[in-house]
This record gives sequence, structure tokens and C-alpha cells, in this order.
Amino acid sequence: MSSLFREYLKALPALLVALVLGIAIAFLVIRFTRWINARHPNSVRTAALRRLRGPTRSLAPLLLMLASLHYVKVSVPAEVDIRHAIAILLVGVVAWGLARLVEAIEDAILYYYHIDAADNLKARRLQTQVRVFRRIIVVVIALIATAVVLFSFPSVRLAGAGVLASAGIISIIAGIASKPVASNVIAGIQIAISQPIRLDDVVVIEGHWGRIEEISLTYVVVRVWDLRRLVLPISYFISNPFENWTKTTADILGIVHIELDYTAPVPVIREQFLSILASSPDWDGSVARMQVTQLGASTMQLRFVMSSPDSSRSWNLECELREKMILFLQQHYPQVLPRIRAEMVPSSLRTSLDVTEAQVGEDDADANRSQLFNASLMPPPAANTEGLPVQESVSAPTDPLSTQLFNASTMPASSSKLGGRSDRRPT
Repeated sequence: MSSLFREYLKALPALLVALVLGIAIAFLVIRFTRWINARHPNSVRTAALRRLRGPTRSLAPLLLMLASLHYVKVSVPAEVDIRHAIAILLVGVVAWGLARLVEAIEDAILYYYHIDAADNLKARRLQTQVRVFRRIIVVVIALIATAVVLFSFPSVRLAGAGVLASAGIISIIAGIASKPVASNVIAGIQIAISQPIRLDDVVVIEGHWGRIEEISLTYVVVRVWDLRRLVLPISYFISNPFENWTKTTADILGIVHIELDYTAPVPVIREQFLSILASSPDWDGSVARMQVTQLGASTMQLRFVMSSPDSSRSWNLECELREKMILFLQQHYPQVLPRIRAEMVPSSLRTSLDVTEAQVGEDDADANRSQLFNASLMPPPAANTEGLPVQESVSAPTDPLSTQLFNASTMPASSSKLGGRSDRRPT
């Protein structure tokens, strides 16, 4: 057994006594704070004490252990090693306590601002900023604590000097490797300051309707209406367009379109529309309008516009209006529901129309026959300067009698009569 290890064992009884004594003191401090809080209850103080309970139980024993080394006779190397170990533990506990203290401050601020209120715009803005900055502060505390612990070792300090000497190449490599993380962290700071989105905001992202459920330093969680979760990098909200329905206020206008026949009584429907809104708890009483916005070939379009305190109640109000309005029209004005128009012609009128069409067709045929008969009686056309007869194109008729006359008028003459004799000689 080495002499250094024997020095460690020599200091062990004093360290154990200090550990037990520190745990007892921490227990008494926690009991005392609970007693004070019970006599004067306060929700913020209760939350703070609950968060600081763990660091308090660890800090008191470490401080007593560090103080007990003054009363232990050990060698200098052993004392240096023990102090170094206790110092590392103290840095971790202090960092833990600071992080829990930041969380306690967050609880104290957010205790008076609830996002479940009707008008929660200020609460959502404050909660978003506090949560994002709390995460940033906790990350900074963790990085500082890690750096302090690492640089407490002499070998790491020497390595750090070499790293600083070659910081150019390493910084370039680290910058390329950490570009997505760094961009997301910077985007998170931008969102905390400019606040294009806040907690519980109603957003529409790539066709998904939902609410902002969580905003971290690197990602955002959107709770979709069917309870799915859409996880997006926080830089998405800086570089891509999206809809935010609660950017300034939570109230919103709902729109319903109904197609009805032209015989629909518009004033009666307007009165029923106002009656439905007056009886609905989802209408805030601000906006209620009904207008005829479009005229089609067989129907007209009615647009109903009404206001609601938030998007969820607006959706419920739209569905309620559709159901009650259709029920009202079915019960009182079923004839105004959309239908296909058709004109029915009596059979007697249809028969007279058929006879008229037949007569018109026969008259056209007689005219064609007369035209062809006159053409057959006309003399043959004169020859042109080249000795060739001029040809005129005549369209062929379609009925049988006209076809016969057409063929007779266009056939070439087989014989010419001169002095009662034929020029054709027998063969």
C-alpha cells in the first residue's frame, strides 16, 4: 500500500464526519424553510424551495468537508488531491444550484401569467421569452462549469495552450461541423426577441393546423388538431412562410358558404342566421354578416361571416351554423335547396313541332328539284378561248328524285339530231 493512499485513509474519518454533519445541517435548513412557508404560504416560494432542495443537500456537506481539511494532518500532495476533488464537486453543485435558481425565477415570473386565460397574448409572449432565455442561460452555465472543471487540471491547461495556437484550423472545422446547431441557436434567440411564434400560438404549417406546444433552442413542437406532434427545426420559422392566426389577437372570423336556389327568401334566412348566432356560446357578438356573393347558372351563393374569441370556437360555430341552417331549410323551405332545372314539353306540342320540321324539310327538297330541272333545260356552255368547255361544279343531291334529275342533267349526249338522221354509223 502506497504512502499516498495511506494519507487518503487518514483523512477519511474527518471527511465522513463532515459529510454526516453537513447532511444534518441541510436537513434542518430545509425543515426550517418548510415551517416558515407553512406559516406564510406562498406558491412561488414553495416552488423555489422544491427546486433548490437538491443543491442545498449537496452543498452543505461539501463545504464542511472542505473546512475539515484544516484539522486533518495529511501530506501536501494528498491534501491537494482531496481539495481538487471537492472543488470539482463544488463546481458541479454550484452550477446545478444556479440552473435550479433560474428555473425558480422562471416559475416566479410565470406564476402570474397563465396561457389558459381568454386573453392570453401577453402571457404567451412573456412565457416564450422566459422559457427560451432560461434554456440559453442554463446552457451557458453548463458550458462555463465544464470549462472550469477541465481547466482545473494542469495537463488540460497545457493542451489548451496548444489548441489556442492552432485555433485557426480547428475553428474552421468546428464552425463547419456546428453550422446547423449554431444556426438553430441563433434562430432561437431571434424568435425569443422578435417572436414570430409564441407558446400556444395557432399556426398552419404546410397544411397542418395546430398549436405551438414547445419551443426549445433547436426545435419547435407543434401539436396538430388530431394530437399528432409536428417537430420542426427552429430555423424553419425564420426562413419559411407560415400562417399565425394568433399573432396579435386570438379572435378570428369564420366563413360559411351555402348554395341555394334563386327562390330562396334571403331576408328570412338572414333573420334565422342572426337567431342562430344569438343562441350560440361560441359567438362573441362582434361580427355577423350575410351576403349574396355569387350568382351561378342554377344557384346563388350565400356567405355567412361571424366572429369568435378563438379558432377552436370559430370552427365549432361554423359547424353549428351549417347544421342548423340546413335543418331550417329542410323544414320550412325545402324547395330552395339546390336542384337541376328542366323544361317539360307537352306531347301535343312536340307532335306539332315534328310536323313543322317535316314540312320544312319537304320544301327544301322541292326547291332542290326545281333548281336541278332548270339546269337540265339550259343550253350547253360555250367553249373558252382554248376550245374547252367551262365546267361548273354542282353539289350532288341526297333525295332519290333529285338524284335522278341531277344524273340526267350531267350525262353527255349520245347522239345529235340533224335532219332526222343519226350521225352514228353502224359498225
